[in-house]
Amino acid sequence: MSPVLAGVLQLLALVVALGLSYRPLGEHMARVYSSGKHYRPERWIYRVIGANPDTEMRWTAYLRGVLAFSAVSVLFLYLLQRVQGSLPGSLGFVSIDPDQAFNTAASFVANTNWQSYYGEQAMGHVVQTGGLAVQNFVSAAVGIAVAVALVRGFARSRTGELGNFWADLVRGTVRILLPISVVGALVLVACGAIQNFAGIHEVGQFTGGSQQWNGGAVASQEVIKELGTNGGGYFNANSAHPFENPDGLSNLFEIYLILVIPFALTRTFGRMVGSIRQGHAILATMATIWLGFTALMMWTEFHHGGPAFDIAGGAMEGKETRFGVGGSSIFAVATTLTSTGAVNSFHSSYTGFGGGITLLGMQLGEIAPGGVGSGLYGMLIMAVIAVFIAGLMVGRTPEYLGKKIGTRQITFAACYILITPALVLCFTAAAMALPTPAHSMTNSGAHGFSEILYAYTSGANNNGSAFAGLNADTQWFNSTIGIAMLLGRFLPMVFVLALAGSLAEQSPVPGTAGTLRTEKPLFTGLLVGTIVIITGLTYFPALALGPLAEGLAA
Repeated sequence: MSPVLAGVLQLLALVVALGLSYRPLGEHMARVYSSGKHYRPERWIYRVIGANPDTEMRWTAYLRGVLAFSAVSVLFLYLLQRVQGSLPGSLGFVSIDPDQAFNTAASFVANTNWQSYYGEQAMGHVVQTGGLAVQNFVSAAVGIAVAVALVRGFARSRTGELGNFWADLVRGTVRILLPISVVGALVLVACGAIQNFAGIHEVGQFTGGSQQWNGGAVASQEVIKELGTNGGGYFNANSAHPFENPDGLSNLFEIYLILVIPFALTRTFGRMVGSIRQGHAILATMATIWLGFTALMMWTEFHHGGPAFDIAGGAMEGKETRFGVGGSSIFAVATTLTSTGAVNSFHSSYTGFGGGITLLGMQLGEIAPGGVGSGLYGMLIMAVIAVFIAGLMVGRTPEYLGKKIGTRQITFAACYILITPALVLCFTAAAMALPTPAHSMTNSGAHGFSEILYAYTSGANNNGSAFAGLNADTQWFNSTIGIAMLLGRFLPMVFVLALAGSLAEQSPVPGTAGTLRTEKPLFTGLLVGTIVIITGLTYFPALALGPLAEGLAA
């Protein structure tokens, strides 16, 4: 079987699996966030944290819950790393330095999972399982909760109440993420991923010394890493490591985990707003971009010139032979069009245009299908922008899902889409202008610039993947990327929840003959065009200095 055919068949199998999961998972999540029933374990949790799950919250109270929970999580994870040397199960590793502890705490709480350290050489079992793995669950649940709050803003009328953050957080963790993770971990163990609490052991004797590996609860952390679109790996090689991702079957399953909740949330959205077709329109937009990027990436990486590429079957530098070009390309697009950041190959080794595709996927806002929760609310913000543009074109007050998009709503949406580019471009410019950060670049010229641009794009968009050539374990990068991750995660949430509150206060506007039909293919095309144009106008100059220049020079 040719490598190209193998890649296409993997993509088709993935589409079928996602299609089969779309309706049942989407309907289940809609029931979870619409239910008034509390399970016994959930009531225990509410009692411990002192929350009343039946109290409705306005957007300001909902936001305070998000920020307070996340601030406590950052502090807890920071302190856990700082005292690691005194904890049992530390495997002899010392406590983490302050700048790196801050960076890691910000990273995992912000659902970014950027790692400037070697996991197997820095973190013991307690920090890995009691700190990082726990944040993989709750940071994902926070993202879904904010998305559900925005959906309620569209669905509700004449009230500013958006539900209860603590109930949404607990339900998302207990009823959605935990059950799927248990089953998924068993699948990964069956595929060959390790799951133990073994210590450090020698693999064998080699010229110049021996190689050492430590065990760990890898399968259980790997599954929520992908399912929650987190991305932080137990080992430095991430999902390219055979202990995390043993073979082609596990690789395809991990891609499935990355995509299944973000795609299924469009069904949840349609059910909660009372129009399944509206969910289908958002799904079609996401799927069009995802399939287009995947096809372009596979063409770029399979497009080879010269005998070495002919023999390898494509651009195999930086890719695992057990996954090939096809499996690596599908994974790379999935992880950068979502906020996952896990890698099974090294994006720095992709062709110039291939590296540019991974960058562009993040710069779109990671909305196709995006992270768990963040992909849906990011796409809905873009839908508001698209409706506003359409209204300007025809001279009519824009409406979306029966809600008027006025000055207040478009201000919130505009602030949302400006925050991340401002963080990316300002921090990249500062790093390139100052002498010290540039010393961390392994490469010079266009590729070196891409390393810096990729780092801040990944951090501010809460992705977490990296161009492997950049040494980011410095005080400058640990501090600035940590700040970019926190601001890139929580500032947009402020405007999402403010928009949700303003929408929930409105009375529904009855549709007329002039109302834009947002469930039609025409609107899907308008939405895709709006996303591409806004991203292009924002980032094209920076891309021209990096991956485009490198690709044209190749």
